[in-house]
This record gives sequence, C-alpha cells and structure tokens, in this order.
Amino acid sequence: MYCKLILDAIKRLKIHIILSKAGFLLSPSLACRFLFLYCWYSFLFGDLITWEPRRISDEKNFPLDGKRQRFHSPHQEPTIINQIVPLSGDRRYSMPPLFHTHYVPDIVRCVPPLREIPLLEPREITLPEAKDKLSQQILELFETCQQQMSDLKKKELCRAQLQREIQLLFPQSRLFLVGSSLNGFGARSSDGDLCLVVKEEPCFFQVNQKTEARHILTLVYKHFCTRLSGYIERPQLIRAKVPIVKFRDKVSCVEFDLNVNNTVGIRNTFLLRTYAYLENRVRPLVLVIKKWASHHEINDASRGTLSSYSLVLMVLHYLQTLPEPILPSLQKIYPESFSTSVQLHLVHHAPCNVPPYLSKNESSLGDLLLGFLKYYATEFDWNTQMISVREAKAIPRPDDIEWRNKYICVEEPFDGTNTARAVHEKQKFDMIKDQFLKSWHRLKSKRDLNSVLPLRAATLKR
Repeated sequence: MYCKLILDAIKRLKIHIILSKAGFLLSPSLACRFLFLYCWYSFLFGDLITWEPRRISDEKNFPLDGKRQRFHSPHQEPTIINQIVPLSGDRRYSMPPLFHTHYVPDIVRCVPPLREIPLLEPREITLPEAKDKLSQQILELFETCQQQMSDLKKKELCRAQLQREIQLLFPQSRLFLVGSSLNGFGARSSDGDLCLVVKEEPCFFQVNQKTEARHILTLVYKHFCTRLSGYIERPQLIRAKVPIVKFRDKVSCVEFDLNVNNTVGIRNTFLLRTYAYLENRVRPLVLVIKKWASHHEINDASRGTLSSYSLVLMVLHYLQTLPEPILPSLQKIYPESFSTSVQLHLVHHAPCNVPPYLSKNESSLGDLLLGFLKYYATEFDWNTQMISVREAKAIPRPDDIEWRNKYICVEEPFDGTNTARAVHEKQKFDMIKDQFLKSWHRLKSKRDLNSVLPLRAATLKR
C-alpha cells in the first residue's frame, strides 16, 4: 500500500517518465527520499523536473556539437564537416547515415528540404514499324538491351542515399545522376555516372579539377572507405585530368563514376534525353551503333577511341544533316530551354516542354544504319570539318589549339570543347575510319546485322 501511494505520487508528478528513461529501479525508501527532495526543490525553485519533448525551434539555442551528441549513431567516429564550402545557418545540421534502415532519426524535420529532381518517367513513344529484316533485327536488339525503368530506379535509389551521406561532408551539395542512365540511350549493362555539385547556382562554386576537385574527392573516397564499406566496394580515386571516384554499389551491383562540378554533364544529359524521345527511331539507332562500336573496340575513350557521348552526338548530327532531316537543332528552336543560364535544379523541365518532332523522312532503321556508316566512311571530311549538333550541320574547324591537329572534332553543345579529344593517335583514328568503311560494305551486301554485329554476343552482354 505504502509503495503504491509513493508510485502514484511519482506518476502524478511525471517523474516516472524520467525514471523509465534512465532505467532506475527504486526501493520504497529511496522513492520516499527522492520524492522528499523533489518537493523541497520544487518549493524553493519551482518545478524543475518535468518531461517535455524538445521543440525544433529550441535547437537554435544549442551549439552545433552539442546537437550532434544527442543523436544516436551506429558510428562512433565524429562527423567531419569540410570548410571548403561555407556553412550557412540553415544548413548546419547533419544526419546519421541513412543506409542503416533500422535507424530512423528524429531530426529529419531539422534538415532544410532540398528540391529534388523527380525521377523522370519516359515519354510514351511507339516504336517504329520494321518493314525489313535488318530493321527487325535492330528493333529486337533494342527491346532486349534497352535500360528498364527498374534499372533506373536502382541507380536513383543509390544516388539518393549517397547524397545524404555526402551531405555530412558538404551540407550544401547535390548529387546528380547523369549520362546514359538518364539520357534515354542507356542499356541494361550501362554504368552509372554521378556529378557532385558542391555548391549550387546562382552562387556557383567553381572547382579547379587539378586541386580542389581532387581534394573534395579524396574526402569522399575516405568517407566511402570508412563509413560505407558495407554498401560500397572497390572504391578507387582516379587522379585523371577530370578526377573521379569509381566504386560498385553492392545492392544494385552497378558500377559508378563520380565527378565534381562537371555541370555541363548535367545539362547535356537532359538535352540528349530530349533528342532521345523526340523521334521514335533515334533510341534504337543509337543503341545498335553503340553496340557495334563496342564490339569493334572503337568505343573506349580511355584507350584512345570514341566515347559513348561522342558516338551519340555523331548519330544525332547525321540525323540532322539528311536531305530530309529527322532531327532539328533543339538549341536553335528552344534557346530558353537549353540556355546555360537555366539553374541546375530546373534543367529537367526541358524534355517536358518540347513536343515530338514530325519528320517527313520515312527511312527505315536499316536504311538509317547503312546511311550512318556510309556518311562517316565516305562523305564527312575529317580534315576540315567539325561535327556540331548545336548548329545541326558540319561546320569548319576553328583555328585554335583546341581543334588544331586533332583527328576527330565533335563539338560539345554547351561549352564548345572537343568531346573526341581522346582520339589523339593516328593509328586509332585510322582504325575507326577503317571500321566504318568495312562495316558499310559488309552490311550493304548482306543486309544482315549479324554481318557487322553478332547478335547473340551482343544480347548476352545486354
């Protein structure tokens, strides 16, 4: 009875909440002493021991380090905040790693919400009708090997989780999925490309790729090695002209390349995505040409041949320069949608604002593939001309160091650099030209895709 009265009194005073939180077990005598002390201090100083959940607004009155100590984290090492990027008052909150799904932090509401780019559902587009064997082969290869929405969602999930982790280092940073994964030209086997923007526009943080970018990526690399080793494997810091961190996500089994502030890659991703869904023959044609180039070992910039990006621009350029064009220049028709002044978090609107393009050209996929090979084998002047998707035509090479003595010149649509600068050896250039010529002759005589690209092997690679 005595114990019951004591406990009832304690409950009325809300002390039981504190006791249960602390895990105390009191004997009746200790409970009496505690109750006496509580009443005495309350009489002298007012109600000191009350339990009330802390309001979010109260967080502002506590120092940053004190706030971090209250958040339970499975990791014991302290969070490192890099001072390369100034921390504004509303961005100085960090979050525990969200890879631990059993832990849900209480402070999510304290973190200012970021404007996320929604995962783009592809525009509904009907594939072209195959009227001949070669066109049917191209369509079947495309339908088998094209990236599925499920593949894209796996990459997007990894991107979102990594963004939360990297924001422990750089609170104002954003991580963008770029390249073939998002531009509409990806295959099921495509790697993922990520661009880390350390500080967003309009206060854009210019990064020197030789110094700051390497320093930033070194911090990211160490973070991956120490905190994310259970989710990321084989991380590598590649100290190239444009440094990257390469790694493999264990969950999706996708290989990723991560760069810093290469914002041109974000813009051209959505430019290419618009072209991809502008006309229904573009995506199947690009995919089969990438497979063909990969099979003949002329699709690897790291080995001195063409990058996938350059190949895509070459296909778009060819489709723009036909007597009856299949594609226009989007940057000429919609300059406001593809201007470099458009902020990065708004560039994804461009594909939604451009209607499908209605071309009078009715060429089949087979004819277009043959025409592409013939154009670069016999018609395009490699010595004097530059490929320009921005202008929708071949234009004279500028007479400056960027283009002088280059074997292949492909203009980047936004910054005007040469995307094919990796082809710097004559032997590799001759191999590329030779493959265009041989494949054109072989395909013209056989009209069978297997004559230039073994379909079984290409399908198995996917």
